Amino acid sequence: MPTPTKGPRLGGGPAHERLILANLATQLFAHRSITTTQTKAKRVRPLAERLITFAKRGDLAARRKVMTIVRDKTVVHELFTEIAPAMEQRQGGYTRIVKIGNRKGDNAPMAVIELVLEPLSPKKATVAEAEAATASAAKRDSAAKDEPAEKKADTADEAAEAVKAPAEDS
Repeated sequence: MPTPTKGPRLGGGPAHERLILANLATQLFAHRSITTTQTKAKRVRPLAERLITFAKRGDLAARRKVMTIVRDKTVVHELFTEIAPAMEQRQGGYTRIVKIGNRKGDNAPMAVIELVLEPLSPKKATVAEAEAATASAAKRDSAAKDEPAEKKADTADEAAEAVKAPAEDS
């Protein structure tokens, strides 16, 4: 049995908390950004990121796993066809929480949780490009080092044959 979270839960009991988080995640994927309390935003973030990771896998088992949490089929389809391909280059950090101040009625701290759909920064893209170029250059260098050794062996065999050929003629 999993250890329950310490301290007060969102809602009345654990089942209610799961429903609240599932609804928040569903709305986050449907609208790409939602405004909620900071506590709820911090609690829904790991769930949303885990669901996006499942969607990036894209297989049937992952889709079924996501469907146990997000009950709306149109939102699941949108998650797998639009959101997951946009997050393909990211290794994590699919969401962003921005604090926006307190709510007027009860002074609760509010936050906006949103999906980070912008492409990776140019700096990170350049670093990834440079790493790919370095890897391909290293591969070329190792192939070039192996190739001359083979050519030298072929040349040595040809020279030996050339020496044998005149000796056989005489």
